[in-house]
Amino acid sequence: MARKTKRAKLLLTEEQRSRLEQLSNSRKAPLREVQRAKILLHYSDQVPISRIQQLVNVSRPTIYKCIDKALAAGVDAGLKDYYHRPFEPTIDDAAKAWVINLACTRPKDHGLAAELWSYRALAEYTRQHAPDAGHPCLAKAVKATIWRILSANEIQPHKIKYYLERRDPDFERKMQEVLMVYQEVNLQNDSRPSSDIHPSVITVSVDEKPGVQAIDTVAPDLPPKPGRHKSIGRDYEYKRLGTVSILAALDLHDGKIIAQVHDRHRSREFIELLKELDDYYPKGSTIRLVLDNHSAHVSKETMKFLKSRPGRFVYVHTPKHGSWLNLIETAFSKMARTFLRHIRVSSKEELKERILKGIAEINASPVVYRWKNFDLSSV
Repeated sequence: MARKTKRAKLLLTEEQRSRLEQLSNSRKAPLREVQRAKILLHYSDQVPISRIQQLVNVSRPTIYKCIDKALAAGVDAGLKDYYHRPFEPTIDDAAKAWVINLACTRPKDHGLAAELWSYRALAEYTRQHAPDAGHPCLAKAVKATIWRILSANEIQPHKIKYYLERRDPDFERKMQEVLMVYQEVNLQNDSRPSSDIHPSVITVSVDEKPGVQAIDTVAPDLPPKPGRHKSIGRDYEYKRLGTVSILAALDLHDGKIIAQVHDRHRSREFIELLKELDDYYPKGSTIRLVLDNHSAHVSKETMKFLKSRPGRFVYVHTPKHGSWLNLIETAFSKMARTFLRHIRVSSKEELKERILKGIAEINASPVVYRWKNFDLSSV
């Protein structure tokens, strides 16, 4: 007959018992916690220690330790291990601060070729130079040691997080001007009696999409076949045939896109787009262009053309690094996601024809783009 333990009874509330039963049946919880939950449940049911040892398949000292912690500090204490450190750390705070300070510099500052630290390089440099800096405790530091020190301070010197510094001192003012233009356009569109009637001031969003690649396949594409392959098969190799640039103007009143495709995007190509806009819109109206400060937009050749048509064109410049304020970018995104995606052509001429055809398809069902967020504080 099993001898009764002299330890006190473990009384569980309904909530504690329910939680222990759920943990004891868990397949995802750590094994030691599952075993301890079973130990506490059996002990609360007054199962003898020897029988608990058979049921849970753990040693008696493990059972006693779990029960004693639960009786002394509660069920949660019985499930967890006490945090303990067998000996004092050999790496003091000053040494850790030295490692952190080193990680906040660059390898090139210390005569090395790399741009960023790796944990291996940091550990090697630490072993070589920390003792001379007065930290002999780092003489045998390895990658894991460096990682623990930096991880505790949330430092990752092997990674780069990019940001964009605002280099335009008038960024806020220019952004406000652009957004005010969009708000005015929305009011014009809402008050127009007919979409066929152009307002006296026509607002057009203009930009270039350079570097559109003309790529040809080196082997025929394989069509999908039931039971064999469900997607189009394409050879990994390809041929580069050059690049083209899309110069486009988005009418913010009716959503139509006026575009040209050229081999380059210089002043003369931009002037050709301006001439097409001049011919497309009524002569008595003013064409207001929302565009960036690209050199082709403000060159001597372009200015000479604009002077030949006084009062016809008005510029509204987006701020530097503020191309996201230009609504034509949404049209370029639509092109990239539709007919430019995975496109393959046999020549640059074919690419130009397909781009113009894709734009014509968009113009068949135009969408009026509207800027909806005019809260400058949230931009």
